[in-house]
Amino acid sequence: MLSVATATRIRKEVGTMKATLLDATQGTESSVYERYAAAAQAVEPALCCPVTYSADLLKVIPEEIIERDYGCGDPTPYVRSGETVLDLGSGGGKLCYIAAQSVGARGRVIGVDCNREMLGLARKHAPTVAEKIGYANVDFRYGLIQDLALDLDLLADELSGNPVSDPAGYLALRHTEERLRRERPLVADESVDCVLSNCVLNLVRQQDRRELFREIFRVLRNGGRAAISDIVSDESVPERLQQDPELWSGCITGAFREDEFLKAFEEAGFHGIEIVKRQSEPWRTVEGIEFRSVTVVAYKGKQGPCWERGQAVAYRGPFKKVQDDDGHTYFRGERMAVCDKTYRLLQQEPYVNMFDAIAPREEVALEDAPPFDCGRNARRHPRETKGLEYHATTEETGDCGGEDRCC
Repeated sequence: MLSVATATRIRKEVGTMKATLLDATQGTESSVYERYAAAAQAVEPALCCPVTYSADLLKVIPEEIIERDYGCGDPTPYVRSGETVLDLGSGGGKLCYIAAQSVGARGRVIGVDCNREMLGLARKHAPTVAEKIGYANVDFRYGLIQDLALDLDLLADELSGNPVSDPAGYLALRHTEERLRRERPLVADESVDCVLSNCVLNLVRQQDRRELFREIFRVLRNGGRAAISDIVSDESVPERLQQDPELWSGCITGAFREDEFLKAFEEAGFHGIEIVKRQSEPWRTVEGIEFRSVTVVAYKGKQGPCWERGQAVAYRGPFKKVQDDDGHTYFRGERMAVCDKTYRLLQQEPYVNMFDAIAPREEVALEDAPPFDCGRNARRHPRETKGLEYHATTEETGDCGGEDRCC
């Protein structure tokens, strides 16, 4: 039997859950919902900073969406043809409709938002955009970006038949949520090639942010990337400013501190984390704290076993040495021993043209490869690559033709 204190606590949690589902949460969360719901109906310039998008991609998007778009950057250039793209906090759908043209008819775009008014605006114009571009490849879904497994439309259906009114109902609701996440996830594991977001992550509560980045990582396929534009601060934001609903919902005081923003990607397991654009002048300054837009691109794919196949890489420069996200150090011009996974990783984005890949003269089959100790930083002697019995001597050919020949 539940104690009085436990029953009281559960009743409070039930109330909180119901309020969330009714989009009427308190404090900063409530202010975010209400402000963006209103912004879906009427333009609010204070919610965005100036961003230039490709004019050609905007032609098919209705003006009602364009004028109610609230962002701080453009992460869409990092979308590729044929990909599955997920836009977090898709709002009126502008980013989704831009991405829809970039991925083409073979691609797919998913927009996720928890604001019904914004979802309504985005969904209303889907047929119009599809007709203009010649195909329909955009799907807008109702959910929280920090809980991408839970489909709130499905949960609403469950609640309509089983309303929560007591602790027993609350416990049943929790089981229902887990079942829906497991059996009918809003976004499945490793189903997305690129995750986009434009000035939305800063609106998520502090206590939910670790889960937010875990969810971004979860839904990405191996080799996928996240391209996120958001507002960051140059200093820590005091608690009293974070509690200001107007500043929080305006994408200001919920901003990540710029170094902590990058660290969040790192802690989630991403690699190749790069600031690809940083606003030089602050968008706003509050009590001496500067808030500016940045766009960060980060990749998934460094996880997995390490195998020794005799491979090496040589860092080209210009720095004397660099260190990757796993602590491996690469010295300029020196052959560094790497595992098969790292060898392949360093030939892909964002490392293209930074390293020379040096394969062994005699390939080691993957099934014959022993484990590689990635905890060490070891140089690989050229004889490891060529083989101890390698004694070739080449002769002058007298032919200097071709750009790859030397005289």
